[in-house]
Amino acid sequence: DLTRARRLEGNRGIAFMGDTKGGQFDITREVAQMMLASPNPDGRSNAGVVVPWVNGLDITRRPRHMWIVDFGVSTPLGEASLYEAPFEYVKEHVQPIRATNKRASYAERWWLHVEPRPEMRRKLAPLRRFLVTPNVTKHRLFAWLPAGTLADHQLIVFARDDDYFFGVLHSSVHELWARGMGTQLREVESGFRYTPTTTFETFPMPDKPSPEATAEVGSAAQALDRLRNGWLNPENIDGKELAKRTLTNLYNQRPTWLDQAHERLDRAVYAAYDWEYPLSDDEVLTQLLELNVARSGELTLTQT
Repeated sequence: DLTRARRLEGNRGIAFMGDTKGGQFDITREVAQMMLASPNPDGRSNAGVVVPWVNGLDITRRPRHMWIVDFGVSTPLGEASLYEAPFEYVKEHVQPIRATNKRASYAERWWLHVEPRPEMRRKLAPLRRFLVTPNVTKHRLFAWLPAGTLADHQLIVFARDDDYFFGVLHSSVHELWARGMGTQLREVESGFRYTPTTTFETFPMPDKPSPEATAEVGSAAQALDRLRNGWLNPENIDGKELAKRTLTNLYNQRPTWLDQAHERLDRAVYAAYDWEYPLSDDEVLTQLLELNVARSGELTLTQT
């Protein structure tokens, strides 16, 4: 009975919904390059507000190499206007629509994204990379994004940059929990919704695994990521074939090497939990629920 699961204090402040832009702030790579090369009256670079932008399609399909104009959380209009080319672009393409928004703060602060997620940005600031997963997808996929990339609200962002964390979340253990706690959309093929609160904050990570167990999970996660990237971006391949190499297609095909990489990861994660391998799905969920109940009590489960 997974309705007994509660949010865990130790999981707070890690997972966030990505940025919600609220207008046509996104731009092509070509437009971004023009803006980055454009001068400003006080000599500042536009690199501070023109950054790479990624949404769910960039993870499940091929990267689109999109960029976005992002004036951050609270930049005043006068300060934002000193980034001349990006500001004038937003003034032309965003202001006319945002001016009609019924929410006063959205209409009045039209040069800023409607939900810039200040806490997410604060937590990501010291990291060299961060983990993301699409909020709705057929396969529960996790991928790294480099620091300085802005993740769209279609992605759930995790403020962690260690391979151990990636490994635990990309294991079958976490996927079972995510499917059990997520909201199914239409038929099973459409996938399940993943949320920072009900899905991640309820998930009990391994409790104080040994250094050896942690290292093995991290090593297996690194190997999985390396092999996937090798499949996604091989050398000497034509564009038509490359377009077919997406994470969704990879997990649909499920080649033997991918199964083996995930089995190695699962074995390592089971060891971190101090479980025998393998267990049935019901046994895994039972163990996880017992861990959740034992650790919970601080928070009430709520949906965001």
